[in-house]
Amino acid sequence: MQAWEVTGAPGRLRLGERPMPAAGRGEVLVKVDVCGVCRTDLHVADGDLPVHRPSVVPGHEIVGHVVKVGPGTSRFDVGDRIGVAWLRGTCGECRWCRAGRENLCPSARFTGWDDDGGYAEYTTAPAAYAYALPPTLPGRQAAPLLCAGIIGYRSLRRAQLPPGGRLGLYGFGASAHITAQIAIAQGAEVHVLTRGEEARRLALALGAASAAGPHDEPPVPLDAAIVFAPAGELVPLALAALDRGGSLTLAGIHMSEVPALDYARHLFLEKRLTSVTANTRADGEELLRLAATLSVRPHVTAYRFEQADTALEDLWQGRVTGVAVLDLTSD
Repeated sequence: MQAWEVTGAPGRLRLGERPMPAAGRGEVLVKVDVCGVCRTDLHVADGDLPVHRPSVVPGHEIVGHVVKVGPGTSRFDVGDRIGVAWLRGTCGECRWCRAGRENLCPSARFTGWDDDGGYAEYTTAPAAYAYALPPTLPGRQAAPLLCAGIIGYRSLRRAQLPPGGRLGLYGFGASAHITAQIAIAQGAEVHVLTRGEEARRLALALGAASAAGPHDEPPVPLDAAIVFAPAGELVPLALAALDRGGSLTLAGIHMSEVPALDYARHLFLEKRLTSVTANTRADGEELLRLAATLSVRPHVTAYRFEQADTALEDLWQGRVTGVAVLDLTSD
């Protein structure tokens, strides 16, 4: 089969032939239909995230069909359409797993980082960590939900936004534009602060109350904010934009250095600062149900499988509005 692998060099990715993977115990073999192009893939390819395995196949927003079921697996049947996400496995025994916080498991494994992901014609996945997908979600729309959507949803929950509250979104890429749709559908007043003019236009088209540059002040004090951009210099700005008792959530797996904070300006008046680390399977199940109910539809730019390196370069250059996907079903 054909697969892209991380090179550890400036070229980022290399396309080549690999043996067909085999479904082990508890796993399914998946023919990949669509794979989202996530900023985490870019961080892995560029070395911003420490290499867990050389020449790994990236990609963790996978929609595909089961073509073989490994031993000890009964959750899915051949022909089922499933989703494969970032969280690939946990120990199930540590205090974090026992407390329902498996996203913090020290032994967690991740798709496209520890094990080969979806920039390939076929991949394997532990059945216990895969998702049954709502039939109303087309593949191109479902794939971005499996990371960008899930992380955005977890970020929104951790932001503790009050009903009808004012939410600021710093950065408006894949995750933020999905999160905005959920928040607006639930009655929030959303203010977007991002550098791209096209992204600002998309935000307004989706129903945002305002859209400005990332260093601008929002027009109103915010009850909560989420920083999606991997830019640490935005953290003090977002904290300063919060109203009394407001909460700031940092959604990225990687972020540049955060400047020093001034206690009185940034943290006093019971402001809260928190981060997001991966997700639980419950987050994914909830997000997929909610996306189907609220008709959340990612704004997608599709690339052919052979264009994976181009898709990552476009993402790095800021040329992708919404989310990019690799469509292996297209001609």
